[in-house]
Amino acid sequence: MPTQFAIPAFLMLLTLSPVGDGFARFSPAPPQAQGQSPQAQPPSENELRARSLKLAENQHQDDAVLEEFERVEHQVNRTGGAEHRVLDDKTYRLVPSGFGVYKILLKDDGKDTDPAEYHRQLQAWKEVLELALRHNDSRSKSAAAKWEKKKRERADLLDAGRDVFLKKWIGQETVNGHLCDVLDLTPDPNFHPRSLLQEAAARVTAKVWVDHASDQLLRGEARVTRDIAFGGGILGKVYRGGVFFLEQAEIEPGVWLPTRYQYDFSGRKFLFTFEEHQYIEVSHYRRIGSPQQALAVVQSELSNGKSFSADP
Repeated sequence: MPTQFAIPAFLMLLTLSPVGDGFARFSPAPPQAQGQSPQAQPPSENELRARSLKLAENQHQDDAVLEEFERVEHQVNRTGGAEHRVLDDKTYRLVPSGFGVYKILLKDDGKDTDPAEYHRQLQAWKEVLELALRHNDSRSKSAAAKWEKKKRERADLLDAGRDVFLKKWIGQETVNGHLCDVLDLTPDPNFHPRSLLQEAAARVTAKVWVDHASDQLLRGEARVTRDIAFGGGILGKVYRGGVFFLEQAEIEPGVWLPTRYQYDFSGRKFLFTFEEHQYIEVSHYRRIGSPQQALAVVQSELSNGKSFSADP
């Protein structure tokens, strides 16, 4: 399904789009706009431009260090409608692999992974790290090249986002204890998309919350306003009305990483319709470091035989 690959990057494009000199295009909201504190004043064009550059710099740095962290993802797939019946409930441990992350299943529908299977997954993680450290191995070179390509595309996507939207500063709100600047994003009718994701972004509206003190993204929401076609509509579509959500938090001083994603949308793959209702909660962040350091971690875990706990 094309959305399996496009939607996560598409959401990041939406929620991280106020970068580069994009803030200079904000238009201030009226003083009593919803969510704006009475004392808040619209930032000047120069201030917004400077802060936008800082936001972009921060996000690139956050992206760069993410691959050094392990974390736990609780992924729940549900039905649509008011009941939201759970279809699938899994918890994964995501660990550095040298080529991105390696997923280790911790729980399936609330049931812990069998210790023997968990040990097998640790061994597989160890083998991936050993491959990553064999820099002359053709398989390692190929995997490393693919990972570097993905990182370049992600960075290019982040920078390209500033051209897609017209932005409007609508005030300030306090979210999770952080004073945030709130921005509305709408597609620029004069923008000509140069990629599939830019074309998709031109069919949505979004709202973002940027931490005022740190110029870090705290929250982003996006809604599809027109159907998004893949492969000219032959491969499939995401239908109008889809909603996407992202929230981040400061994991360690100066590092902000995702803590929750949510997708609620419907569409068509070839001739078959589908719905996607998923939320992902991210926790237990721990910086491990380089593949060499990650290898030392997994070797220690294999030798002591202790299991990993994702419980608080």
